[in-house]
Amino acid sequence: MDNDKEYVRQLEEVIKKFLQPMKGIPFSICIKALTGFSVIGLDCSIKQNKLILEDLSKAAQMTGDKAFQDGIYTARPNEAGNQMEPFVLQSLREVGLKAGKPASKSGKIKSAGYPDIQIEDRFGRTIYLDCKTYSAKTKNQGFRTFYFSPSADPKITRDAFHLLMSFELSVSDRKGKRAFVPVSWQIYTLERLLVQIKHEFNASNKELYRSEALLRAGIISK
Repeated sequence: MDNDKEYVRQLEEVIKKFLQPMKGIPFSICIKALTGFSVIGLDCSIKQNKLILEDLSKAAQMTGDKAFQDGIYTARPNEAGNQMEPFVLQSLREVGLKAGKPASKSGKIKSAGYPDIQIEDRFGRTIYLDCKTYSAKTKNQGFRTFYFSPSADPKITRDAFHLLMSFELSVSDRKGKRAFVPVSWQIYTLERLLVQIKHEFNASNKELYRSEALLRAGIISK
């Protein structure tokens, strides 16, 4: 009996350690390990890289101007990222870049998951671009806002630059409605990004709603 208790205690300790987040993992190593493809560093001293940065900067400015004119109507600033994507895609194409939703390894076009946009620059190189929005109050908070999950059918299918285009949002009154409008933009490289893994336990509806676990049920009359 004592041996059983000690075994359970040790098992609990192991599970506790397993569930602790692993921090400080280079994003580039994660991408390489999970997809087989490399994150290319953007050396801004190279002429071709300077040109792509100029194109992206023009697209970011155009995006901000258009979104400022239209306004973004959503509950929270970090939810406005999805609504910024159409503006970003349009602007990227207008500056002469080939841009669209990434096709996965199997050829499927997926809207969910990293990255948001795949770009081909003037030299035929690939750029994976993620779009984010934030308010001045939330920029330095510690909440998780960037996610990259392992997939059997990843959207990353080649060696590429990995960049982030972000927009700071402010609140504006538009015809009696609250709207978010961009007030600044930034372009970051993700090659030096450090990420963490947070383990979790999970279950599906099939596992949750087992008949043998049901204790009581009722019918709600109309």
